[in-house]
Amino acid sequence: MKITPTAIPEVLLITPARHGDERGWFSETFRQSALEEAGFTGRQFVQDNHVRSTRKGILRGLHFQKAPHAQDKLLRCVRGAIMDVAVDIRVGSPTYGRWVGAELSADNAQQLLVPKGFAHAYCTLTEECEVLYKVTDYYAPQAEGALRWNDPAVGVDWGLPADQISTNERDASAPLLAELGAAFVYGEAF
Repeated sequence: MKITPTAIPEVLLITPARHGDERGWFSETFRQSALEEAGFTGRQFVQDNHVRSTRKGILRGLHFQKAPHAQDKLLRCVRGAIMDVAVDIRVGSPTYGRWVGAELSADNAQQLLVPKGFAHAYCTLTEECEVLYKVTDYYAPQAEGALRWNDPAVGVDWGLPADQISTNERDASAPLLAELGAAFVYGEAF
C-alpha cells in the first residue's frame, strides 16, 4: 500500500497494491497500521457507507460534521470514476480555503483520506458510480454542515463543466466560504 501526502499534507492519497494472475487480482484495501505509520493515529473507523449514483455529473457535497461528531473519511470508488475533493475549512490554517482532489476509479483503485476540518465532496465522472467510504464518527444530522460546491473563492475544478453538474437543493444553497464561520479552528482539537 502506497500512501502519499497531497498538496495539503493532511489529505492522503492511498494506492493499494493489486496482486493478480489468470483468475483476477487481490488487493488489501485497508490496513490500520499503514495509516498509523503515515501519521493517522488515535482514530478508528466506526461506520461504512455505500453510495450509488446513476448518472455522470452527480455532485454530493461539500459536506462535513462539526464537533463533537467531526469525521475523518476514507473513500474509494468501486464502480465508475469520481473526482473526489477536500477543502480546508480550518480557520487559521496555512491552507485555509484551498482544495485538493483526485480522480478515484474502479480501475486505479486509489483512495482519499479526508481528515476532520475539511469539507468533502465528489462528482461522478461516469455513468453508474459506486463509492464506499469509512468514517470515524457516526452520522449525526444535528452536526451537519456544508460549503457551496461552486464557491468562486474556492474554485474547485470538478473535471466537468458546471452546466453538466447536478446536485440537490441543500447543496446548491449551502453557505459560501466567507459565510461559513469557524466550524473548525486550526490547531484546536475537534
